Amino acid sequence: MKKQIIYLLSLTFLVVSCGPKEIPAIGDKVYHVFDQQHLYFDPDLTKDGIKESDSEPFYIESGRIMLRKISIPKFERDTKVTIIVEETSAGDRWDKSGSVFVMPTNSANLLSVAKGEYVLKNTEDAEATDSYPGMIPEGEFTPATELMRFMTPFGVGFYSERDTAKYPNRMPVYIDGWAKKAMWKQDITQLLPLLEGEVYVGVHIDTWTKEGYNVDVKIRFDESENAYAPAKKRWVAPVLNSVRYIPPQRGCDKFQRADVGTEVTIPTNAKNVNLAYITTGHGGHSGGDEFVETENIIKLDDTPFYQFVPWRTDCASFRRFNPTSGVWLEKREVAYIDFKKGRYEKKEVEEPIASSDYSRSNWCPGSDVPPVIVPMDKVTGKHKITVSMPTAQKLEGDHQNFWFVSAYLFGELN
Repeated sequence: MKKQIIYLLSLTFLVVSCGPKEIPAIGDKVYHVFDQQHLYFDPDLTKDGIKESDSEPFYIESGRIMLRKISIPKFERDTKVTIIVEETSAGDRWDKSGSVFVMPTNSANLLSVAKGEYVLKNTEDAEATDSYPGMIPEGEFTPATELMRFMTPFGVGFYSERDTAKYPNRMPVYIDGWAKKAMWKQDITQLLPLLEGEVYVGVHIDTWTKEGYNVDVKIRFDESENAYAPAKKRWVAPVLNSVRYIPPQRGCDKFQRADVGTEVTIPTNAKNVNLAYITTGHGGHSGGDEFVETENIIKLDDTPFYQFVPWRTDCASFRRFNPTSGVWLEKREVAYIDFKKGRYEKKEVEEPIASSDYSRSNWCPGSDVPPVIVPMDKVTGKHKITVSMPTAQKLEGDHQNFWFVSAYLFGELN
């Protein structure tokens, strides 16, 4: 089978803001799920238990996750779904992984685990058994499905003033000012079945500071006005999600030692079936999984089905979003025009380079991470889908190597 790779488009988008209680808003097309909510780490925040709300945002995981219960009607006509996320630093100056996700209210989920209402298998001896509870469907438990993966840049917003006293003179000559915020947009129409009805939408940032970040999340539904465009019968099935949402989950370095995945059943009447695969490598030291090219191998029934090296080489293009990125000098020979001599000359110069400029494992500080779409033509019935990374590195000591991988199947039903 000829394999292709299709990236969902990620575009900057400006929307009108509205109050946190206006759900839905803007002509009943946009759900303002989180309105510049503060996401941060504070163990005292949930020490007295989780204060769940039926309408307002609430925290779990010491503030690193916000959840909100929303109710979205079932659409009768064909509908396009778009997610728009904005982020600014509220004082945290580091780049961190972020994830917007959806999960059902009518089955066990990560909230059930956080509240102690559902206990995942191998929880107590997870490290001894090399198990990572909650990554795949388990009994009544369904892992969260990612709506968008994003990466906070270094300090955008809070540190974006040009005269920031704490981080002066880091602006390169080729930008005219620091960005005020990061903003991402993705088409997530294929996930519409998971959004209709009553659901939890959550946002997670892997922060470890009390300053944290401010996050805004909107989901836009554009229903066709054409009466002859009935809603498609869409189908979605989660496969796995290794994003570190709640204890006992931790950074997953298991991929190099064993295939990670689960069995799925694709309906016989399914068509246009695809696998959406989101992957990012992490490990901040220079030789860690964040900075080393690593092949991801997706297997179907233990046979390699699609394999590629997820890698971003355009990180320098995000420089204006990263005012607090570390900067150092590198020497190199450059050619320049000597107007007195009327010709090109060469000389050695010291040139600043920022940490945010370096290529990374499928992400840049300030980027989103669109899913890779892998066609699953004519695949139906029960199958095993797994992921392996033979050259991924171990999580040892200060070398926090791990991979955040999430995947789901989607298609249409005849």
